[in-house]
Amino acid sequence: MTADARPADRLGTPFILRFWLPLAATWLMMALEGPFLAALIARLPDPAPNLAAFGVAFAFAALIEAPVIMLMSASTALADSAHNFRRLRDFSYLLDVSMTLVMVLFVLPPVFDLLVFHVMGMPGPVVDRVHGALLLLLPWPGAIGYRRFHQGLLIRDRLTRRVTYGTVVRLTTVTTTGLLLARFSGLPGASVGTAALSAAVCAEAVFTRIMVRGSVRRLLAGEGDLTTGDFPLSFGRIANFYYPLALTSVISLAAHPIVAFFMGKARDPVASLAVLPVINAFTFLFRSLGLSYQEVMVALPGRRGEHTRELIRFALWLGLAATAAYVAVVMTPLVGFWFEGLSGLSPALAAFARPPARVLAVLPALAVLLSTQRGLLVHARRTGPITQATLIELGGIVAVLLVGIGRFELSGATLAAVAFLIGRVGGNLYLSPPFLQVWARSRPGYPDDR
Repeated sequence: MTADARPADRLGTPFILRFWLPLAATWLMMALEGPFLAALIARLPDPAPNLAAFGVAFAFAALIEAPVIMLMSASTALADSAHNFRRLRDFSYLLDVSMTLVMVLFVLPPVFDLLVFHVMGMPGPVVDRVHGALLLLLPWPGAIGYRRFHQGLLIRDRLTRRVTYGTVVRLTTVTTTGLLLARFSGLPGASVGTAALSAAVCAEAVFTRIMVRGSVRRLLAGEGDLTTGDFPLSFGRIANFYYPLALTSVISLAAHPIVAFFMGKARDPVASLAVLPVINAFTFLFRSLGLSYQEVMVALPGRRGEHTRELIRFALWLGLAATAAYVAVVMTPLVGFWFEGLSGLSPALAAFARPPARVLAVLPALAVLLSTQRGLLVHARRTGPITQATLIELGGIVAVLLVGIGRFELSGATLAAVAFLIGRVGGNLYLSPPFLQVWARSRPGYPDDR
């Protein structure tokens, strides 16, 4: 049974909470991945260049995987019949293979050297470690796309707990692999981190495919509500729906390599590159509460958007709670415990990381707002504004960095934090009018010819 089939009087806060909590747990466990790997690398030889290399390698891998990230939203929204499932599955597999080939092309030495060494001007101690780390991430885009497509089927079938079970497998694998490699392999810290990531996402992809077998059988057998699709898909229709989402992910994740490029020209470049992955991992832990809410907004508004008001009210409290929890850590001595005790940064690097982390204090609330806006627009199949808002966000980041480098007495990491914050506010503001328009159409009394 899909979310559209649910009786209108049963979508209260307890149900939303039960639906969302497994997804939140999934994102929180993924958020723990970054701090764990950063702490592991910080305790291996040459921590600063290896942390920098790990951050750069992950930023590039994330950019290459970007087109497959929204497959989860696509399958949640569109896989409502056997025909649509087959079309979307073929589309997703083609996309997975294509992004893997792009990854292979990027790590070829002539291409890699041109982009990372000559164009970006990465410091020498970082470049070689980045290349080795990226080679170990070759399975990353295909495994992520395969896993996210099947996770969307689980979410559509209201089996959100199974998504969490897959993430438990992922977190267990990344922890075990990372510790074993750190102890016995002799690999540089950056390679230890990326090898553990690759092993983890492959294990999660396989386990998710096993768990989704029942949902796939019901789709193909034509049972129940899962076969009532009223939007027969062709490759053209899928492309029209998915292209803005894929472009959104590409633009959004392009921010991290672009910021890495600017860090090479900013104050304290190696220290900035070293602490940025630690800061990103720290903020992601709190932003994940908001990121996990996007699929809730895709799956639960109802066919006519009749549950939108309850979902927005829940999102308001979620955003306030996420930012309050972040402030309770970053504005107190707990931040020192996190950066030094847990993340393993030296006292000097920990002190360097505090100002940019504090700049980002409202980012968790903005993440909840963004997921609420995006999710409702995906549900309404209005994906174009999402891309445009992400362009606004990226433009804001680049503009702040262009103006700020060389003009303000800020470290590269702090300037990057200011840029991320201003860019996100711009994206949220741009999405507000189309979001409010879709919400208005779902309210009682709106004309039926919508």
